[in-house]
Amino acid sequence: MAPAARVDRFEVFFDLVFVFSFFIITRTTAQEISGGALLHALLVLAVLWWTWVLHSVVATRVRLGEGFVPVLMTIGMAALFTFALSLPQAFRDVRGAAGPIVAAISYIVVRLVHVLLLLHSVRDNPNERRPLMRFAPELAASTLLLLAAALIPPALHGSAAAPIVRDGLWAAVVLLQYTSGQLISSSGWGIASAEHWTERYDLILIIALGESVISVGVGSNLLGQPPTGPAVAAAVLGIFFTAALWWAHYDMIGPAARIALHAAQGKPRLTMARDAYAYCYLPMIAGIILFALGAEAIVTQITNLHVSNWEPAHGPAAPLLFGGVFLYLVGNMLFQLRTLRTLSWTRVGTLGLLAICPPLVGRLPALATLALLTVICVGMVAAEVVIFSEGRTALRELIFEERVTHEAHEAAYRARWHEPNEPDEGE
Repeated sequence: MAPAARVDRFEVFFDLVFVFSFFIITRTTAQEISGGALLHALLVLAVLWWTWVLHSVVATRVRLGEGFVPVLMTIGMAALFTFALSLPQAFRDVRGAAGPIVAAISYIVVRLVHVLLLLHSVRDNPNERRPLMRFAPELAASTLLLLAAALIPPALHGSAAAPIVRDGLWAAVVLLQYTSGQLISSSGWGIASAEHWTERYDLILIIALGESVISVGVGSNLLGQPPTGPAVAAAVLGIFFTAALWWAHYDMIGPAARIALHAAQGKPRLTMARDAYAYCYLPMIAGIILFALGAEAIVTQITNLHVSNWEPAHGPAAPLLFGGVFLYLVGNMLFQLRTLRTLSWTRVGTLGLLAICPPLVGRLPALATLALLTVICVGMVAAEVVIFSEGRTALRELIFEERVTHEAHEAAYRARWHEPNEPDEGE
């Protein structure tokens, strides 16, 4: 892949299945929010995210929209779609249920597609094949553990140990995958293009934020409710604080991290790409799903015509809302620390506010709870715009200079397309 290669259009098409997967996780958890349901959601998300990480590794080595590759990727998409469809049943205590088996088999198919594509990418270079084969033990163990999680609990049907065994096996999969990612030599990751890698992760985070907006709108039945003042206010506040979270990453941290990854070379680039993007993005994605669940519950209450607008948020809605944003910012701070080796005191202060809010909002009306979170998020962004204005301006100038240089290079390369044809001899 060329050093400046951008994300392939087929990659974005493939991401639509991940959008559906995020939506399924949110919808399944929202049906009955409990400690067990949240645990299952996070376990599934971690396994799904590792699949996406490996998919991004594949995409740095293979152009997914060329040759026979789209055929294999379509098979992978179908398997991933089936995996997402089976997730609501993956943790059900129903004897003989097909959901866990379907989830395990479809997961195996997705991973085999990745293996085939990676082997294809290094078919002419045995030296590159060896580092990739270090993923083989993790692949074999993960698939065996998921199969065990599908087959053993039904055999223990009626026993109190069945759900513990099932959850323990899923947790073992997560532990194995993320531990092996750290133990495997960084050469196995193979980041051929820093531009492609960063753009890939920027897009999936935007997709997750967008899915949270859709989830709140659909799950809370905003479309099926009359446009009352509280409902409109709740929708606007939801957009505002989600936009603030987008701004928190993409205004300065994301662009600066992209430059830092470009500047790094060799092993430091590989380890930064692995640690910051593959690992630190996971709590950010998890935080998005959690605050989407909390926002959906609060908006559902606000739009309920049979519930007073002055009632506080019910159940775990407020803790999920504030806790999700807290987790998102923690992941973003870890990302900033790993890529830029800095921490923003504005983020630390915001985390402190978010931590003390859930116990204090128990008596606030639901709409006021949503408004308080919005004020905190928007206030953090506004404070950073003012306080870090010089650094922000310098970063913008650097990015603008980079774009101008890139456009000039592109224009010079394409100038030959516009050169007049040489006249034939004798004319």
